[in-house]
Amino acid sequence: MYKIPKENVVYIVDNMLKHLDPKFSKIIDRALSGKDISVEDAARLFETKNMEITVLNLVADYLRWKSVGDIVTFVINRNINFTNECIVNCPFCAYSKPVGDPESYLLPIDEIVKKAIEAWRKGATEVCIQGAINPKISPEYYLKILREIKKKLPNIHIHAFSPQEIHYFATKAQVSYREALKMLKEAGLDSMPGTAAEILDDEVRKIIAPRKISVKTWVEIIKTAHKLGIPTTSTIMYGHVDTSYHKAKHLNIIREIQKETGGFTEFIPLSFIHYNTRLYKSGVARPGATGLEDLKMYAVSRIFFNNYIRNIQVSWVKLGPKYAQALLNAGTNDFGGTLMEENISRSAGAPWGINMPVKTIVKLIKDAGRIPAQRTTTYEIIKIYD
Repeated sequence: MYKIPKENVVYIVDNMLKHLDPKFSKIIDRALSGKDISVEDAARLFETKNMEITVLNLVADYLRWKSVGDIVTFVINRNINFTNECIVNCPFCAYSKPVGDPESYLLPIDEIVKKAIEAWRKGATEVCIQGAINPKISPEYYLKILREIKKKLPNIHIHAFSPQEIHYFATKAQVSYREALKMLKEAGLDSMPGTAAEILDDEVRKIIAPRKISVKTWVEIIKTAHKLGIPTTSTIMYGHVDTSYHKAKHLNIIREIQKETGGFTEFIPLSFIHYNTRLYKSGVARPGATGLEDLKMYAVSRIFFNNYIRNIQVSWVKLGPKYAQALLNAGTNDFGGTLMEENISRSAGAPWGINMPVKTIVKLIKDAGRIPAQRTTTYEIIKIYD
């Protein structure tokens, strides 16, 4: 439980700010008063050092407490990556394989359904389904995944298909994004991951993902999904060639979409896993974010989205269980999912495993002095663990 009365937090921060950079202090004062901070403000916060980091962390945790209290949520879910054969082949991705590669695969529909049934029997309320952009797949394959799972498991939530996959589906089917999303929703799509965002800056995308959809297209697909009643997550992948300004600009694009549609359920910072990627091996990217960069990414996100996105999810897959637990004190209030299987981060060299049992998540949250709660994909509470 939160031990410091809120009046004391503000008092402590105010006293610390007297000894810090006036520009930094003004930004923090603005955040504490409930006002939005600007892109320039966010870029400045990403550059915090020394005692400023302590203040940043404290303010993010305080705003989290004011917004959502002490409950930390998680979802029981399963990841299903149905193919790794890809025509996009981003340099930052170690999961995808070129078309025809002997290590490529494509799961049959019945195997995907079998995985979903196994997850449901283990208590999952959600299956998260994504795959590479495989030219051998027809639009009907995507629709059949949804229909067959819903036929067997009408009550499971299907969280599936990134904006990149929606673009591919629509192109293949020769329909608009709106028509594509309507078709998928009617077949059983409940929500979408807001992945394929990486950094929402076209110059950066030319380096890290030159064949992916543009910022404009990503935004169009996300907005269209929201307007059709399909909620999505929002993400950022940082720690490669990005700067503080790139990250701040990305956050602003997400915030502007949320102001317009209200369709984002959460924001998920994703730290770049570099080990096995061409982007890093070629010398283009740095070797991922440092620990303090990770902390600042989460804290700044809470402050920047304070009035718009309530849920900030920490990625134990990217950061490891121990550091993910520590970042529960940097503005985060969601621990993600159990996953049951995970292929993309593991392919890039992430050492943290592919499954986190519920009892482990609950223990980590309780040990952080917070209250664990199982949630649905859209953040309805299912169970609170005393």
